[in-house]
Amino acid sequence: MPELPEVETTLRGIAPHLQNQTVSEVIIRNASLRWPIPKILPQLLCGHTVRGLQRRAKYLLIEFDHGTLLLHLGMSGSLRILPHGTPPEKHDHFDLVISNGKLLRLRDPRRFGAVLWHEGDVNEHPLLANLGPEPLTPNSLLPPCRGKAGMGVEVRRNNKISTPTLTLPLHGGGNKPVFDTAYLYQATRNRSAAIKLALMDNHLVVGVGNIYANEALFRASIRPQLPAHKLSKARCAKLVLTIHEVLREAIAKGGSSLRDFIHSDGSSGFFQQHYFVYGRTGEPCKHCGAPIQQIKQGQRSSFYCATCQK
Repeated sequence: MPELPEVETTLRGIAPHLQNQTVSEVIIRNASLRWPIPKILPQLLCGHTVRGLQRRAKYLLIEFDHGTLLLHLGMSGSLRILPHGTPPEKHDHFDLVISNGKLLRLRDPRRFGAVLWHEGDVNEHPLLANLGPEPLTPNSLLPPCRGKAGMGVEVRRNNKISTPTLTLPLHGGGNKPVFDTAYLYQATRNRSAAIKLALMDNHLVVGVGNIYANEALFRASIRPQLPAHKLSKARCAKLVLTIHEVLREAIAKGGSSLRDFIHSDGSSGFFQQHYFVYGRTGEPCKHCGAPIQQIKQGQRSSFYCATCQK
C-alpha cells in the first residue's frame, strides 16, 4: 500500500505537469472505486484551471477556484503522467486530460482508491476533518541521522548541526498541533495500545504507515510491543527524530516500490533497499547480528530486533 513517502513522491512528480494547466477532458471508465467517482466531474472540471496541489496524509489534493479534487491511491493505485491519446489498459479507470497535451491517469487494479470532489474548505471534508497532525513539520527540518547502522545519532560538523539536504513543503491540516516531542508525549499518556499501533492511528499522526513505523522504531531502539504510555519524554524525542529521519530519507529515495506502486513517470523507488527490519525476518540485524523477529499486531506484520530494541 502506498504510504506517505510514496504519495509525496507522486505529488512531486505530477505537480509540474498540472500546475496552472486547464482541464480539457475528464474520462471516467470505471466509477466503482472505494467510493463512486462523481459522474458530474466532467461538467465540474472541464475548462477550469489547476491552481495548486497539496498532500494531506495520504490524500492528493488538486485545487481549483471552485473546489478541490481529492485522490487516494488505495491499496494498489498509481498515477501516471502520459501523452494525450495513450491507449488505456485494463485497470486504467480515470483520466484528467489537460491543455498541455498530457493526461493524468489513475491505475488501480484492486479499486480501493478514490476520486472525490469537495467545495469549500477541503480540511472540512469528512475524510480529512478528524486527521491528526502531519509528521513532517518545520521542527522536522533537522539533518538526516547518520550513526552506527543508522541508529538515531545526529550529525554534527564543527559542533554545529549540519543543514538538511532535503526541505519538505508543508501540507494542509489547518490548525493541527505540531508533531514534536511535547505532542507525542502528551498524546500517548492515556494510550495502553502498543506504540507501533499508536503510530499507525491517523488520529494521533497521519501517514506513518506500517513500513516506516517499523523502521523508525528500530532506529529509536523501541520495541513495537511497548505500551505507548510507557514512553519517557526522552524516548518520545528520539522517536520523533527517527520518524522525521525515515520519512525524509524515503522521500529522497523515491519511496518504496512494493507490488503495484510506481512513480508518475513509471520509475521505481528504492528505499526498500535500505530497510533495517521490514520484511527481513530471520536475517541478521545490521547493527548487532541477532535475527530479526516478526510478530502480528493489528493484523499487520511487525519486525524488530530483540537485542537492539527494548
